[in-house]
Amino acid sequence: MKLGRILEGLDYDAFRGKPERDILGVAYDSRLVKPGSLFVALRGHKEDGHRYIRNAVERGATAVVAEVIEGLPEGVAGVRVPDSRRALSKIALRFYENPFEGLTVIGVTGTNGKTTTTYLLESVLESAGARPGVLGTVNYRYGGKRFPAPVTTPESLDIMRFAREMADEGVTHVIMEVSSHALDQGRTRDCPFKVAVFTNLSRDHLDYHQSMEGYFKAKSCLFCDLPGKGSGATAVINLDDPRGVDLLSMTRAAVLTYGFNERCDVRVESVHTDRAGLSLRLVTPAGEGEIRSPLLGDFNVYNIMAASAAALALGVSLESVVEGVEALKTVPGRLEPVPNSSGLVIVVDYAHTPDALTKSLEALRTHVQGRIITVFGCGGDRDKGKRFDMGFAAGKGSEVVFVTSDNPRTEDPLSIVEAAERGVVESGLEKKAWPCEDLSRRGVYFTEVDRREAIRKAIRLARREDLVLITGKGHEDYQIVGTERRPFSDQEEAALAAGGRA
Repeated sequence: MKLGRILEGLDYDAFRGKPERDILGVAYDSRLVKPGSLFVALRGHKEDGHRYIRNAVERGATAVVAEVIEGLPEGVAGVRVPDSRRALSKIALRFYENPFEGLTVIGVTGTNGKTTTTYLLESVLESAGARPGVLGTVNYRYGGKRFPAPVTTPESLDIMRFAREMADEGVTHVIMEVSSHALDQGRTRDCPFKVAVFTNLSRDHLDYHQSMEGYFKAKSCLFCDLPGKGSGATAVINLDDPRGVDLLSMTRAAVLTYGFNERCDVRVESVHTDRAGLSLRLVTPAGEGEIRSPLLGDFNVYNIMAASAAALALGVSLESVVEGVEALKTVPGRLEPVPNSSGLVIVVDYAHTPDALTKSLEALRTHVQGRIITVFGCGGDRDKGKRFDMGFAAGKGSEVVFVTSDNPRTEDPLSIVEAAERGVVESGLEKKAWPCEDLSRRGVYFTEVDRREAIRKAIRLARREDLVLITGKGHEDYQIVGTERRPFSDQEEAALAAGGRA
């Protein structure tokens, strides 16, 4: 594609070079630049892409879009823009030839529940005969293909590339988990959302957003940017969440609410939970339907309502909604049972916020005759203020707790454990040293920085009537230590530990 065509409609301050130059690719990572590429230098949270312009040129970039273009070598086209990230989205949209044409785009945002809601909506759309693709925390997928997800919501260039691939493969709907980081950075600004879903808001990512108000402001962008009534766009909002109520007055789009409140457009009645899952009556403007889902936990009732409301906003029949919800058997890393040769009840869950951990423990409580033994940690280089709350939640909801590592990154793992430990102490649990002579103890906790060892010890402690909950990583198959990703799976480690019990 010609450089001049890529730049059509782009807001730029200065241009040097020839617009008829052929551009063979676009990249924002200098390591991915190939000869004939256009390199866009982004200012990130930790890195500044302007530092890598020289590297991009050495790799063959023949054009550069940046906020500073002085010093470019002769023969390299330069485009100066006021906002490189905003420019990248516009460039990607042009380069991939408006990939959303013919696609219906759904965005799901909130602190918890995004992943399960997207899995449910995917299943419902498939039941309705559609061909959905998903960009989310677990992976990016469409048409039977699976790709690793480095982040929940990709950069705009990657979103556009996946959208083009999906469109070319016959995908009809794109379901996207939209993170607060992505919204704050404008990665999804040029995505034409038909439906936007709000799940809930609780503490998370304050290392980035600084305050709950800043966090909510980022989330609200998805709804504030929707076109007005008459456009066909719909905001699907959890009315039981106080921030959901705030969003009602902030969006111009049509609104479909869900929750237990009788004022909600989509609500549930006759909810029953047991070891086999959930049963409920879904009440909607399209009628009522009885649903039996194998998903565990009252919080999944909200996820079912969210996905159902989104589907109804898209014109899906109630029959397909019921069929699709019931068809989803499990979600990777979300209260996922771990099969094991010892017959122990072991569950892996992604819960990495105080609210999510509390709800997961509450969901499991009714299924446990003995103790809940919880293994948890807190991520390094992330919101330090929630570590106490995570510890408190773990202690309040468990009989036994193991405080361990969870992606310590560049922080000292022991200091992270100590910060979370203070919350466990406040919850009333008593610290014990390992080995533990009385394997039936309650109201105690242990610290073990090595996550593998923590899992092994928790399973060594467990009796048949107990439940071991391993939280924080869920679907992740790695540990980040320093800047290195090391292979690590809670599911695999738990199964190995259970199989090797004395």
